[in-house]
Amino acid sequence: MNLDKITLERIKTAHPKLRSALLEQYKEVSALLPPNVMLRFAYVYRTPEEQSKLFKQRPKVTNANAWQSIHNYGLAFDIVLIIGGKASWTVGKEWKQAAEFFKSKGWEWGGDWIKFKDAPHFQMSFDLTWKQMKAKIDSGDLTTENGIKYINL
Repeated sequence: MNLDKITLERIKTAHPKLRSALLEQYKEVSALLPPNVMLRFAYVYRTPEEQSKLFKQRPKVTNANAWQSIHNYGLAFDIVLIIGGKASWTVGKEWKQAAEFFKSKGWEWGGDWIKFKDAPHFQMSFDLTWKQMKAKIDSGDLTTENGIKYINL
C-alpha cells in the first residue's frame, strides 16, 4: 500500500467528525490501487481566501466563492492520482475505482454533477446547504481546532 505523507497531513484538516473515518477510507482505497498508483488529496480544508482566489481564476475551476465551498467547512476533499511519480487528472480506470469506493462510503462525487462536473471533488454535507453552514459560522455554532473553525454537526 502506497500512502502519501502530504495527504495524511491534509486529512488532519478535515472536520473532526469525519477525520478518523476519512483516514481509514484513504488507507482502504489506497490498498485497492495498483502499486504504481498513489492517491493524493489535493485539498481538504480550504480557507475562504484560498477559495476566493480559485473562484477568480481563469479558466474557471469552481463555481463556489468564499464560504460557498464545502471545503471551507472541512467537509470536502479533491483528489489527484500520482502515477509513476507524475500527477494525473485523467479520469481513467483507477480514478473511477477511487470514485466508486468513496461513493460507497457516502461521499457525494462532483463527477456525478450535471451543471459543473468536478471529477476531483468529493463532499459530505450532512444535508446542509453552504448557506446553512455559513449561518452556523456567523452565529458562532462552531468549534475551533488548530486555528480552523468547524461548524458543529
